[in-house]
Amino acid sequence: MTVLQSESALPGAGHSSPDWVRISYASALALRFRSGRFTREFDFGGINLLLNYAQGCQSDCGYCGLARSRQGRYEDKSFIRVEWPLVETNELVERMSRCESRLTRLCISMVTHGHAYRDTVDIARRIRRRIDTPLSILVAPPTLNQERLLELKSSGADMIGIGLDAVTEELFRSTRSDVPRGGLDWENYWDIVHGARDIYGPWRVNCHTLVGLGENDRELMETFGSLLERQIFSYLFCFNPEPDSRMSELPKSSVRRWRRIQLAKFLLEESGLEPAAFSFDERGFLERISAPIDLVNRVVSEGFAFMTNGCPGVGGEPGCTRPMGSWSPGDEPRDYPWLPTGEDEMEIRAQLGLEEFVTPGPPPSRPSERCAPPAAGRP
Repeated sequence: MTVLQSESALPGAGHSSPDWVRISYASALALRFRSGRFTREFDFGGINLLLNYAQGCQSDCGYCGLARSRQGRYEDKSFIRVEWPLVETNELVERMSRCESRLTRLCISMVTHGHAYRDTVDIARRIRRRIDTPLSILVAPPTLNQERLLELKSSGADMIGIGLDAVTEELFRSTRSDVPRGGLDWENYWDIVHGARDIYGPWRVNCHTLVGLGENDRELMETFGSLLERQIFSYLFCFNPEPDSRMSELPKSSVRRWRRIQLAKFLLEESGLEPAAFSFDERGFLERISAPIDLVNRVVSEGFAFMTNGCPGVGGEPGCTRPMGSWSPGDEPRDYPWLPTGEDEMEIRAQLGLEEFVTPGPPPSRPSERCAPPAAGRP
């Protein structure tokens, strides 16, 4: 048995990366490390790996379930509010190789730890020796430099992700506290973003952004626009409080705000709508979108705007769909790992309140910036 389930088999120094990794619960179901099924049948091929160490992650982000100061043993901590089973790396690679035809994207998530870079390269090479599925790495910027970014590419990663999360420097500094030997640094994160873009090229780098940490919509849209100009993907997550974290009492954003940001982001990035088409109230929150009504209706009907943002598969189709990345089991989906159905569309329209949010406006004056490869999450 390669999944540790009993109290007597809790991980210690002998169950650390690179020989052991944690995998998302959805990945555990897909690879039969766990029994169970998804609430709705859909094609799932995005496998997520997370480095594991007895000491845990040395960062202390206020919203993260793996935060250093969160109560309890590291091996008992959830991540994105669900269990991440611990599995043996070689067994994981073996199972992935047996079902490679069903896999669409693999992702290794680093943590802030002195061995994280070394072990990520090791794991990436083990994977690449057996499996050709596209591989992303969600990096820990404090552990990296330009030389290491190049080495990650040579080890087999075709995309690099950076968990920026907070879209302003003030929020970054207030929610992401120091690691033992130095702080998480806003400038360092952006240096890694731009360095990765120079090495990996257009549409091969992404930044994770969180809705609900205390930012306003104008700040989010400005970040989306800045990344778009550099041909860097912005992946959208909804803050969902982790129990016992420092930000556990902070409520998550309303569904209406979330849906409107999803729609606005898609219209900016995929439909070529100008920034001037989005108007904000005095607090910086989205108030109106000026756009052709038929364009908005088509985007809502197609449903891609409301799917999970994630790295693409070989042909640009959704590769990493992260079920429950922004919502908990039993909740209504915030982002859909499947293409929304007609019933889903009716719910989305009710949540958006389009009649009071969209006013007729001119057509986009520019084409979408994203031409090759197709946008992640959109076939």
